[in-house]
Amino acid sequence: MGSTSDKMAGKGNEIAGKVKQAAGDMTDNPKLKAKGNAQEAKGHAQQAKGKIKEAGKEFVDRL
Repeated sequence: MGSTSDKMAGKGNEIAGKVKQAAGDMTDNPKLKAKGNAQEAKGHAQQAKGKIKEAGKEFVDRL
């Protein structure tokens, strides 16, 4: 994936994770809340990966 698609997928996972966490809170379902936390963390990692790719590309382009 490219840097933009990584960042977009990451944002999607963050949002979906937050929704799952909220649903877990409302239904008193700790498993769903934990899945939401994990998905949100995955989203943060994907966004970081996209930013690193972008920074690497910018660095190479400056050479």
